Amino acid sequence: MSEPGFSPLPPEVLASIAEYFKVLSEVSRLQILNCLRSGPMNVMELTEATGYSQANLSKHLKIMTQAGILSRQPRGVSAYYEIADPKVFQLCHTVCDGIGDRLRQQARQFQAFQGDR
Repeated sequence: MSEPGFSPLPPEVLASIAEYFKVLSEVSRLQILNCLRSGPMNVMELTEATGYSQANLSKHLKIMTQAGILSRQPRGVSAYYEIADPKVFQLCHTVCDGIGDRLRQQARQFQAFQGDR
């Protein structure tokens, strides 16, 4: 059954979506996003918050900035990174809700299995 008004997306659009998800598929990047939820931070602050090396952190920040997820704002001798696309958190909540639903369903199935023993 298809959604009303749904039309298949062209391969170029699907490739862009896949790239976006690829950027978000790295745990380190999700941790950086989680840190930036509270507001802009510079590389030193993010290094302290995440425990990642400056080189590793800079690599991830560059990838997320190029993807349009973060923005970089120079301030004096530092650059501050902030969330450029707040919808990324809606996406994370949707995924977390789906995972939670699936785990609850698995727990019910496990409990039913245990009751059958």
